[in-house]
Amino acid sequence: MSPMDRRLITHANWGLVGLMALLFCIGLANLYSASGIRMGEGLEVSSYYQKQMLWGCLGLGGMIFCTLFDYRHLKSLATPAYIFSLVLLVLVLAIGKSAKGAARWLQFGGFSIQPSEIAKISVMLIAAKFLSGNKDSLDWPAFFMVLLLGLVPAGLIFKQPDLGTCLIVLLLLGGMILYQGVKPYIFKTCCVLIPLALPFAWHFLQPYQRQRLLTFFDPTIAPLSTSYHINQSHIAIGSGQVWGKGFLEGTQNQLRFLPEKHTDFAIAVFGEEWGFVGCVFLLTLFCCFLLSLLTTARDAKDRFGSILVAGVFFYFFWQILINMGMTMGLMPVVGIPLPFISYGGTATIVNFCLLGLVLNVSMRRFVFKTH
Repeated sequence: MSPMDRRLITHANWGLVGLMALLFCIGLANLYSASGIRMGEGLEVSSYYQKQMLWGCLGLGGMIFCTLFDYRHLKSLATPAYIFSLVLLVLVLAIGKSAKGAARWLQFGGFSIQPSEIAKISVMLIAAKFLSGNKDSLDWPAFFMVLLLGLVPAGLIFKQPDLGTCLIVLLLLGGMILYQGVKPYIFKTCCVLIPLALPFAWHFLQPYQRQRLLTFFDPTIAPLSTSYHINQSHIAIGSGQVWGKGFLEGTQNQLRFLPEKHTDFAIAVFGEEWGFVGCVFLLTLFCCFLLSLLTTARDAKDRFGSILVAGVFFYFFWQILINMGMTMGLMPVVGIPLPFISYGGTATIVNFCLLGLVLNVSMRRFVFKTH
C-alpha cells in the first residue's frame, strides 16, 4: 500500500462508517421482528430481512466503489447522469411496473429498480455542479436555473404518483440552495409566496393523497381505512411505554395489526418493542450520524465536495424527520422510508453509495487545498 493510499484511509470518516453499520444492524434486527408472524407456539419469518442483507452487501460494494476515485470527476458526469435519470423516469411512466395504484419500478426479468431513488443522486450531483460554480449568493436567474433542475424530475416523480419522493427531491434541493446562499430579497419572496401557493397544490393531489391530509387533521374520520395506519402506529408506539415489550414480543406487530410494518412504519415496530428509551437511543444515533455529515461538509476543501455532502445531509435529514413525524402523527402520511431501518432494495443501495461519496470527500480533504 502506497503512502497516499494509507493517508486516504487514515482520513476517512470512520465514525460515520461505524454509525451507519450500527443503524443498519438495528434495521436488520427490527426487520427480522417485523417479518415474523406468530403461528401457535412458533414464529414464522418471511424473507424480507434476508433480502435486506443481500441489498446491504450490494450497497457495501457500491459504497466502496464510490470511494475509489477522486470525487471531483463527478462534475463531468453530473449532466449525463441527470439526463439518464430523466430517461428512466419517463420510461417508468410509459412501461413501469404498477403496485398499489402507482407505477414506480422498472422490471428487468426478475430484477426491478426504482428510478426515483436514482434521480435523487442525479439531482444532488447536477445541483452541486451548478452551485459550486457560483461563488456568490444566488440571484434570480441562477436561482430559477437550479430550481428548474429539480422541478423537472420532481414533476415526473409526482406523475407516478409518488408525493413523498417528490417532496424529498424538492426539499433536499432547497436545503442545498440555502447552504449555498441566496440574495435576501429572494429568500423573503419565497417565504411569502410558498405558503400562499400551498392551497393551490390541493387541486393537483390524487384523491387518496387528499384523504391522507384530511385524516391528518382528524384521524377519527376514517378509522378503518385512511386513518388505520396511523392509528395502529400510535397504539404500537404507545404500548411500548418506557422500556418496551421486548424483542419479538410486540403484539401489534406479531398479530399483524400494524400495516406496512417493514417499510414506512418500521419505527412503530421498534417503538413497541424497545419503548421510549429505545426510541431516544435510535434518535441519538441519527443525530450523531447527521452531525458527522455536517462536519464532513464543513471540512471539505472545495465547494463542489462541500455542497455535495450538504445535499447528502439534507437527503437523510428530511427522510428521518418526515418518517418519524408521520408515524407519530405530527405530519401527514406520505410514504417515506426511514433510512437503514425500513426495507427497500434500491433505497438501501442509494443510501450506501451516498455515504461512499461522503467518505470520498472526507478521505481527500488533505489531498488538495484549492477551493
